[in-house]
Amino acid sequence: MPKKTEHFDVLVIGAGPTGMACAIEAQRAGLTAVVVDKGCLVNSLFHYPANMVFFTTPELLEIGDLPFTTANQKPNRQEALEYYRNVAQHYRLDVRQYQQVLAVTGYDGAFRVTTRDRHDHQHEYQARKIVAATGYYDRANYLGVPGEELRKVMHYYTEPHPYFDSDVLVIGGKNSAAIAALELWRRGARVTLVHRGPGIHKNVKYWIKPDIENRILAGEVSAYFHSTVEEILPEAVRILTPQGKKELKNDFVFALTGYHPDYEFLTGLGIELTHPEMRPVCDPQTFESNVPGIYVAGVIVAGVRTGEIFIENGRFHGKQIAEDLKKKIG
Repeated sequence: MPKKTEHFDVLVIGAGPTGMACAIEAQRAGLTAVVVDKGCLVNSLFHYPANMVFFTTPELLEIGDLPFTTANQKPNRQEALEYYRNVAQHYRLDVRQYQQVLAVTGYDGAFRVTTRDRHDHQHEYQARKIVAATGYYDRANYLGVPGEELRKVMHYYTEPHPYFDSDVLVIGGKNSAAIAALELWRRGARVTLVHRGPGIHKNVKYWIKPDIENRILAGEVSAYFHSTVEEILPEAVRILTPQGKKELKNDFVFALTGYHPDYEFLTGLGIELTHPEMRPVCDPQTFESNVPGIYVAGVIVAGVRTGEIFIENGRFHGKQIAEDLKKKIG
């Protein structure tokens, strides 16, 4: 049975840095705000590789004008998780973790949101405005090849230890694939990299790119470029290379081929998406979508071009949204 309906001015869907920033700015505008997320606080960051170092500097990850202090030039995942926990505590953000949105009904000024928690209990919220800041990291781009459903196939890389003394295939040629291949090789895995492109992507982090390329040149990491995976078998993988088909002994596969926003969720809210970019239709100044009262924020604004918006610029969406909210309901 649903619990008693709770009322807020603003309900934010997504407790990532952008969603948190939107809630902070709404509170600063004198509005009540609640944040719901199907995972934990900054769930995407939590699922980043355990030893990940950010490409950016700490001040560019800051939200709510709280300083991000670190002794390192570039912060790591653990420091970022601690920082965002501290931000949530400092601003006393009302974050409802592990609640998946089941339905959004109603209209501008009187939306009704139904969620379900880990214990299968339903919760009801009424909100005057909604902000969708759902990110994209939990939607992997699938290969669509036979065997992709096998348990040994993963679309997320966390840490290398379990793959010691194993034959591991890494699919992809960007940052995630390069970092995973290096870490796995350094912890004793036999690593093969397969990428459909001509080489390691030009935008791979400047200290990672020469490292992985040198490992490939030295024969320490095997690599097949202009190549694709055709089939994944329990103990092998079949790939198509410029030299023909090959079957490689294999224990684990990391298909690190990117991620995309939850387009079905957005369209379920009534938000129109442009084609082929899949950008939500919204006001470029206020980020209010074509659905009155529903705003979009963060990386989902960029559609398939997820590389255009990061924490560094998505964190400012909250201020623009809050300015519009204050005019309309402040």
